[in-house]
Amino acid sequence: MAESEKWEQIKVLVESLDLDVSKFERGNASAGVRSRKGLRTLKKWAAELVKEMVTADKERKSAKPVTK
Repeated sequence: MAESEKWEQIKVLVESLDLDVSKFERGNASAGVRSRKGLRTLKKWAAELVKEMVTADKERKSAKPVTK
């Protein structure tokens, strides 16, 4: 999956988390469960995005010809 697609998924997840956290603050316990699950997913997806970006950066650097 491309970095931009992963980023779009993360943004959608954050928007849904925003709603659930707001509901949890108003006393909805189920929203708290969804929020915690979503935050764990966010952590996982963010780590995957970081790995993809590092890999892409390394590939770009290795593809550049070395000039002196």
